[in-house]
Amino acid sequence: MTEQRNPMRDRPDTEPDILQQEKKAVEELIAIRTITAENTAFFRTEGGFVRMEYTNPDGEVRTYPRISVHRCFPFSDPTHFISIREPEADGREIGLVEDLNDLPAEMRAMLEEQMALRYFTPKIQKVHSVKEEYGYAYWDVTTDRGACRFTVRMAGGGNVYAIGPNRYLVNDIDGNRFEIPDLYKLSAKEIKMLDLFI
Repeated sequence: MTEQRNPMRDRPDTEPDILQQEKKAVEELIAIRTITAENTAFFRTEGGFVRMEYTNPDGEVRTYPRISVHRCFPFSDPTHFISIREPEADGREIGLVEDLNDLPAEMRAMLEEQMALRYFTPKIQKVHSVKEEYGYAYWDVTTDRGACRFTVRMAGGGNVYAIGPNRYLVNDIDGNRFEIPDLYKLSAKEIKMLDLFI
């Protein structure tokens, strides 16, 4: 009688190593890394971007030639939970800065510059007029970036919405965003012009 071969017993010894490597790769992919001044260094590049070096808990240094910086809560909590991502492909997250204020001034400045480019949101300081015509509202305002005119679609709603106590975000038809930092710092006449939206 011939002995039956057991395919499980005859598997090469390297298979557990491969499984361990795959498990480690998955853990690396889904891990939430906290970015701190102790484990990360940022460097400005010639093209106006930011390069990053991250040291993992095992002491391995990984270099990211270019990163993108995103706020998890861009309007409700702009200084906490800053996501550092790879800019290519699906923008995989590298790590998270829990509080910008915990970083040294130079490091914080680099990240704030990158976010200022991403989240360009002029603040409305004065409303000169808002005229409604054929389903659109034509705004004439002064912002912290100067005088501006833009158009907001009236239908569908969601183009002017609260993002905090007395704070509003305005989306125009081109996808630009404008912030009203404090509605009640505007005059009564200006607030009256916004009655259709607020």
